[in-house]
Amino acid sequence: MKLINIGFGNMVSAGRLMAIVGPDSAPIKRMVQEAKERGRLIDATYGRRTKAVLVMDSDHIILSALQPETVAGRLAGKETSLPAEEELE
Repeated sequence: MKLINIGFGNMVSAGRLMAIVGPDSAPIKRMVQEAKERGRLIDATYGRRTKAVLVMDSDHIILSALQPETVAGRLAGKETSLPAEEELE
């Protein structure tokens, strides 16, 4: 099982990840709100602005403060570490 760091030491299972999307479109905002109402939302932003929404196969939605490209790069194994200033944004 491969784990992906989604910021601030939080990890998700790569095998359960279905999509990594930006949070700005109306359908994604609706999906996040519905997950919150159903108790299926996991907020891993530590109070930062949400930059990526991770859709899991378990019907959970995970919010991350990292850019979708950063999470995708970690999934592909191309990026091993992140500069400290990006994690603090």
